Amino acid sequence: MARPIKETPILYGSDGRRFEERMKNPPKVSSEKKEQIRKSYETVMKMMVN
Repeated sequence: MARPIKETPILYGSDGRRFEERMKNPPKVSSEKKEQIRKSYETVMKMMVN
């Protein structure tokens, strides 16, 4: 039987403001980094299928 899911903690003060700002403006990722991530993903998926 599965365990119940715990409640998500609430962020207060500067932690909450920093989190909200980061969600509004996510960090930019270069096209080279995106390509590296995509290749890594494809490699892992190939390993899972075989």
